Parts: sequence; C-alpha cells; structure tokens
Amino acid sequence: MNILKRIQNTISRATIKLINSKTKTQSLQIGLLAGEIKGNIEHMEPYGFTSHPNPGAEAIALFFGGDRSNGVVIVAADKRYRLLNLQQGEVAIYDDQGQKVVLTRAGIVVNTPKTLTAICGGDVTIKAPKITLDAPDIYATGNIHASGDVKAGNISLNSHTHSGVESGGSSTGGPQ
Repeated sequence: MNILKRIQNTISRATIKLINSKTKTQSLQIGLLAGEIKGNIEHMEPYGFTSHPNPGAEAIALFFGGDRSNGVVIVAADKRYRLLNLQQGEVAIYDDQGQKVVLTRAGIVVNTPKTLTAICGGDVTIKAPKITLDAPDIYATGNIHASGDVKAGNISLNSHTHSGVESGGSSTGGPQ
C-alpha cells in the first residue's frame, strides 16, 4: 500500500451498526465510506464515562498505520439527540429518552420525562413528574418553600384542623 493511501486510511467517519457492551472495552461494528463494514472495533471511552450508543450514531475511527484491520473508535456522537442552545461553558449529559443533567451557568438542572428517584446533595433543580427522595432522614439547614400543599403523613399544612378549641383570641395546640 502506498504512503498516500495509508495516510488516507488512518482516520474515517463511521456509522455505528452494532454494539457489544458486554466486554471490558465496548466492541462496535461500524460502516465506513463506500459501504465498507468493520467489526470488533474497540470503542475507547474517557475514564469514568460510558455510553451504549444507538445504531445509526456517528463515530470517528482511527486505523493505526492506515491498516483497516487494526482500528479503534475514539468518539461516538448522535446528532439526533444532541442538546441545543447550551450557553458557553455549559456541560450536559443526555440520552435518547429526553433525560438530561445540565451544568448551567446558574446551577445544575436535572430533567426527565420519567418518574425520578433522586439522592443528591448541593444546589439542584429537578424538573420531573414525580420525585422520590429515598433516605432515612432528610435535613434542611435553611427555609423550605412550597407553592403547593405540604403534608406530613395525612396532615395537610394548608387544610388541617384542630379539635377541642373554643373561638376567641387564644392560640391552638398542634395540628392533628
């Protein structure tokens, strides 16, 4: 193979066809230009991050020395689900179901169309149809504000009653 062809074969855009995520390094089948299909291509991911891309996602493949039998995918991207309009310096993780965690300029936003079970600390805004905090104790060091009702067991903060009181100017006992 001549030197020009080896250089041209070193880097390529690819489309992900199949994914095997059961191995220590994810293995991909990718489609290259002119219908060329390559299998068992390692997907090298950054330490601490992993994903299982959908078929049809795009990738950048490197082939050492231009040898198409020895390749790795260094990045996989899927423009079908990419978040748009992030501000400069913002970072996000997201998936194909609309779930996302965005490190915005104002703080962290967690958004999911699914029921969210969250254990978190720090300043977080969570937008979800339902949130479950699963902890034996929950502590707040500041004020708690709610625009809706707050309930402890079956006792409503907005509509609880006090029994055994007579009208007048005195204060009542605790809620029941």
